[in-house]
Amino acid sequence: MAKETALNLLDRQQWLEPLADQLQLAVAALYDQAGAAGQKVKNALHGVWLGHPLHPVLTDIPVGAWTAALVMDALHEMTRRTAYARAADAAIAVGLAGAAGAALAGLTDWQATDGRARRIGLAHALLNGAGALLYAGSLASRKKQNRTAGRALSMIGYAVAFGAAYLGGKLVYSEQVGVNHTLGQQLPQSFQPVLPASELAEGCIQRVEVDGGRILLARRDGRIFAIAEICSHMGGPLAEGELGGCRITCPWHGSTFSLEDGRVINGPATHPQPCLETRVRDGQIEVRLRRRTEEGRVSSSI
Repeated sequence: MAKETALNLLDRQQWLEPLADQLQLAVAALYDQAGAAGQKVKNALHGVWLGHPLHPVLTDIPVGAWTAALVMDALHEMTRRTAYARAADAAIAVGLAGAAGAALAGLTDWQATDGRARRIGLAHALLNGAGALLYAGSLASRKKQNRTAGRALSMIGYAVAFGAAYLGGKLVYSEQVGVNHTLGQQLPQSFQPVLPASELAEGCIQRVEVDGGRILLARRDGRIFAIAEICSHMGGPLAEGELGGCRITCPWHGSTFSLEDGRVINGPATHPQPCLETRVRDGQIEVRLRRRTEEGRVSSSI
């Protein structure tokens, strides 16, 4: 109950909205100004190369390091061995380095959120920033041989980081940020007719439904492509996106996918789109969930 009350309180903090607006615009402008290099950095920080978001991988570094520091501080207090004190200091420094990387990846992911997820994400970031500052103060105090203050600051920092981690869990499990939104779709396992071939013109895209599953059809250079129509990033409607060559760009957050194999070309998406085989029989476009050949290509006939 207390946790839900905290979230309801967060929902009422309207002062977060203008701050979120300005921060998102600043992050987007920074990447846009960097051009192609900026897009490559974005893709790397999103985790396109990894196949899932990079941010949760990096968050394990400060969480693990600061937990280790807490244990080392306790052992030092019990034994007075300086080796434990040095280990605690080193663990805090490692945690701060990891927190910097996690912050960059998290900020990049957060820039492509909206609604309640955006507010929770901003509060998550602010708490993590506060926790990192407390740990930086702790490390500075330790360097000045004021270990009592250093331990106190690190304990407060750990509690703040724990609260931030709770909000991070809410982003994933309640707001579904970073999860694959194509999972659970019912896509045909065997060829099923979905549209007369004459209704799909060259250079056009169209949404069709089969047994409740949404499929995007596109005709390009005489070939017919089919991928899941719900964007894996946040569930956006790809049929309302922009077709460019053999690529489709989501209208919500700009994720770009290959029509040939569903792979992510540009984030924020990190999960590929399910791809379907196509063929034309008796004037009807038929589709089924892709069956990979030994070469890994999509089978497509027109």
